[in-house]
Amino acid sequence: MRVEVDLDRCTGHGICESIADDVFEVGDDGMVHITDDERPGSDRARMQQAVTQCPAAALRLVD
Repeated sequence: MRVEVDLDRCTGHGICESIADDVFEVGDDGMVHITDDERPGSDRARMQQAVTQCPAAALRLVD
């Protein structure tokens, strides 16, 4: 599974970072950066939470 960000939609709220700070980081530019987009299946629930909590709908999971 891979997590992706649509930078055109990202508004830098940082909710994803608060859910998984080892994966997401909001940079000085106000955009989220993904440190490791390939995630193990055991991380699905946490990544799904980040996707559904994103107020800009900028994240998605790809199997």
